[in-house]
Amino acid sequence: MLLACATAFPVFAHAAALDQFKSFVSSTKAARGEFTQRQVKTDDAGKGASRVSTPATGTFVFARPGKFIWTYVKPYEQVLQADGDKLYIYDKDLNQVTIRKLGNALGSSPAAILFGSNDLEKNFTLKEAGSRDGLEWLQAIPKAKDTTFDQIAIGLKDGVPMAMELKDSFGQVSLLSFKNFEKNPQIASDQFRFETPKGADVFQQ
Repeated sequence: MLLACATAFPVFAHAAALDQFKSFVSSTKAARGEFTQRQVKTDDAGKGASRVSTPATGTFVFARPGKFIWTYVKPYEQVLQADGDKLYIYDKDLNQVTIRKLGNALGSSPAAILFGSNDLEKNFTLKEAGSRDGLEWLQAIPKAKDTTFDQIAIGLKDGVPMAMELKDSFGQVSLLSFKNFEKNPQIASDQFRFETPKGADVFQQ
């Protein structure tokens, strides 16, 4: 973790996760950083064995409400980009763009927690989840029944999200860790405008 992240917000060093997170949401209008994502799958035979996928890495930038660019760099290249109205999913290998209405795509998704509006308790039930791995954890349960994820956990340190755990109804867990998290950077006004790559196939959903 960056030393800057550890020293910039000392007032939150031992604050409860919910207090840290509410302060983060209210004070952070934009942010950028890097992420690592892993998938954990439980053995179908029910023996408790788990398999962890090869890590995917990339970068993110967001501006509230509902504007973000989530870029996978390795092991494959893919971009999820939202301009506040629509969500664009670009697969570089297929040279294909899928466009969805952002309201339906965001909703109670994990992206809504970090990138959405400040009205989180409208879509999620939030509660403390204790300390683990040097982080204070917050649990977010989507109130809607038709969401992809049953449960989301957010690990915070010094007022900044450092990790997320996303559990779906099929027993799969996505683990996200963040680094170089920069709050409220200068962002160009047109940065979130998506430009369709030359020759790409476009699908509306």
